[in-house]
Amino acid sequence: MLKIYNTLTGKKENFVPIEAGKVRIYVCGMTVYDYCHLGHARMFVIFDMVTRYLRTLGYQVTYVRNITDIDDKIINRARDNNESIQSLTKRIIAANRADEAALNILPPDREPRATEYMDEIIATIEKLLHRNYAYLAANGDVYYDVSAFKDYGNLSRKNVEDLRAGARVDVQEAKDDPLDFTLWKAAKPGEPTWDSPWGPGRPGWHIECSAMAIHNLGEHFDIHGGGLDLQFPHHENEIAQSCGATGKPFVNIWMHNGFLRIDNEKMSKSLGNFFTIRDVLKKYAPEVVRFFLLSSHYRSPLNYTDTSLDEARASLTRLYTALRDAEPSRERKNDYELQFNNVMDDDFNTPQAIAVLHELARQINRLPDKRSREGKRLAGTLKYLGGTLGFLQADPVEFLQSGSPNGKLPEADIAALIKKRDAARKSKNFTESDRIRAELEERGVLLEDGPQGTTWRRE
Repeated sequence: MLKIYNTLTGKKENFVPIEAGKVRIYVCGMTVYDYCHLGHARMFVIFDMVTRYLRTLGYQVTYVRNITDIDDKIINRARDNNESIQSLTKRIIAANRADEAALNILPPDREPRATEYMDEIIATIEKLLHRNYAYLAANGDVYYDVSAFKDYGNLSRKNVEDLRAGARVDVQEAKDDPLDFTLWKAAKPGEPTWDSPWGPGRPGWHIECSAMAIHNLGEHFDIHGGGLDLQFPHHENEIAQSCGATGKPFVNIWMHNGFLRIDNEKMSKSLGNFFTIRDVLKKYAPEVVRFFLLSSHYRSPLNYTDTSLDEARASLTRLYTALRDAEPSRERKNDYELQFNNVMDDDFNTPQAIAVLHELARQINRLPDKRSREGKRLAGTLKYLGGTLGFLQADPVEFLQSGSPNGKLPEADIAALIKKRDAARKSKNFTESDRIRAELEERGVLLEDGPQGTTWRRE
């Protein structure tokens, strides 16, 4: 049975959906003021993996991932760029979608944008005011009253009094309590505004997700996900808002992925130590990057180095090498698929799942003939299980000969050198043959001699 670690309870729990056979998932998406970095990619790849696996288990999944398209950062970036907010957000959304497609991240079933949900946001704030979970301040802002929600801090295991003691209040704010947070911001000169019962303004970030999640998935749904940095205050505030507005439980299971680190420091734009997805894809093939992002358990930190990406490519190469010359045939379940499902059922343990794939590959390579029925069956299982994680679907030869995106020796030059080497071997000029092999190896091309002739792949 599938077990998922629930951040709210601090333990793995048997996954039992609210509605039999159906799973509803909400994941916090991007604030679209800049390109996605590799830390964002990790979150997107992880929840893409989660939805793919749930579907292989037979669940009907509704996956919602929002877009925040109005926010202080967006307003400031558009102003700095001297472009409209609409132009900025349209451009960044298109770029981010291209990055996701490169990493084989399937589009979510629904992708709501905050600016399209103003009626729902305002209606949610009205409910909170009516139920005495919010108040209109003297400065025209609407705040959530944290003291009204007794379970505040449960998700992040933070003590309210400790938080209150350490809280800072901006001089422009008119909160009753330092922990209270903004639901609606009164209009400021030069900023976009929407009409509301409290006057023109725009929503706070936290309330946007509550309104979009409830509208698309209902007041109570199965899984809410995001990066560990969102656990507090964003997700803590979502719970307070949503439960306050509906009087019902909000989410059964909260999932948070660990940080991506650079030299063992968290990767973030605020620290300036980040790589955008498109920067990394200039050096490494998208499938290698995806493989790297799933090579560690989703709750663990993952350290980025060139060496770790090189190791991911080498690991993926071994799997594709097993598939080369095979003719995959999908048949009934076998022991490898059961092993794979067993480890994936343990909180989506992708490192152990990849270990099962490597054992499959070793078994394929031991066969005298990959095209035998057993070879076809095992290769079919390897390709199918790889597909569950979103890789191993390319033509093996194409992958093995693809190499890194830049600085590659052209294929025509490789073919010419192999032809020259074949001629040297036929004339028993093994010194020349070895020299050509060494030259190709120096250029990142490895030769493999077999009964059908010489094949090659890139390092």
